[in-house]
Amino acid sequence: MHNHFLRVEQRYYRLYGKYAGRYRLQPHLTKLLKRTKKHWAWIPRDTLDAVIIRLDTTYQRFFKGLGGLPKSKRKHRYRSAKFQSGYKLEKGRVRLSFKAWHEFSKSLKFNKHFFSFHQHRDGIGHVRYIQILRDAVGTYWLHILTDDKSSEPYSATGENVGIDFGLDTYLTLSNGEKIQSPQYLKQSLKALRSLHKSLARKVQGSNNWYRCVRQLARLYRHIANQRKDFHWKLATDLCKRFDTLVTETLSLEGMKRLWGRKVSDLAFGQLVEILRFKCFKHNKSFRQVGQWTTTSKPCSQCSYKNKNLSLNDRQWICPECGSHHDRDINAAINILRGGLDPHVEPM
Repeated sequence: MHNHFLRVEQRYYRLYGKYAGRYRLQPHLTKLLKRTKKHWAWIPRDTLDAVIIRLDTTYQRFFKGLGGLPKSKRKHRYRSAKFQSGYKLEKGRVRLSFKAWHEFSKSLKFNKHFFSFHQHRDGIGHVRYIQILRDAVGTYWLHILTDDKSSEPYSATGENVGIDFGLDTYLTLSNGEKIQSPQYLKQSLKALRSLHKSLARKVQGSNNWYRCVRQLARLYRHIANQRKDFHWKLATDLCKRFDTLVTETLSLEGMKRLWGRKVSDLAFGQLVEILRFKCFKHNKSFRQVGQWTTTSKPCSQCSYKNKNLSLNDRQWICPECGSHHDRDINAAINILRGGLDPHVEPM
């Protein structure tokens, strides 16, 4: 279904020179269910609509410069399904109801599928929807979204901070604090190389080849989980300590072309998204200065612009006022000053 509506979008753009959008695709889906795609009717309608909404969201992010165009997916590459109806949650168990459609049958029969899951904690609030995901290892995950609003926001501290990203020092705060990244991918390179060599020696499609693929996917999942855990804990600490967080806007694709694997290992984009969510949840202000805002060259004391500053200069003295600057701390102070500008809107 994803591939079908992606081709519809592409064909619509070729014919009319504009983007169709979800509000044209959803009525088109209704017609398809009655005519040529009757076999889709066994899936709940809200699950089908979620595919179109996700496709529309990807296009909207592309128009805003936040991501690439959506791509077609192979049969086993679409790994999630969202259910707002057609399910029933029990203790450690979920029931999914599907409509079984038969070409020569006039009536629809309901088939119920039962799945058990490990429930690590009790849900609070009314369930809005559930989402079932399958990762690259083949493990299924059940995400349950509720309308729980019982958590209290962090108390105000009256402190603001500017955050400068870097490759040598992961985060430099405007108060002079520096935070290093564990670089979990770099720590696991030896194990990754060993598994990749082992995979290269296997016959593609054999049982041992699939076993090695799963081992490799499991290690990549472990690295991603380590990195995400570090980012969540770091974002929680920053939100507890500061009321306004200001970061710079990075061109991650350009940085990857220059520095490659290290930029992916640091995952600046993931940290920014987590910071944005945490600030929204706890009534903190999250701001970003523009991508082309100069932050390293201006002096944070007198605003003198040092045009001769290069990437190798980590310390410099302002020729105008004589202030000694650490390059990263000076940039973080300028980021904070630019973010507190009343013309910069919170994100």
